[in-house]
Amino acid sequence: MSNKGTIRIQQFKGTIGCTTKQKEALRGLGLRRINHVVEREDTPATRGNAAVIPHLVRILEDKS
Repeated sequence: MSNKGTIRIQQFKGTIGCTTKQKEALRGLGLRRINHVVEREDTPATRGNAAVIPHLVRILEDKS
């Protein structure tokens, strides 16, 4: 296993009215529906993917 921490990401808004790229970013994070929470490895790629859609997701907590 790696020494990197994990982050928990929650989708809190729906995808109606979103662009295709924003929907793809949600799918790339593994989010499927409102209030769905996923735990991902804390990497710059994951942070960047979440930064594309800050109006749809929130980072719940950082674990080291």
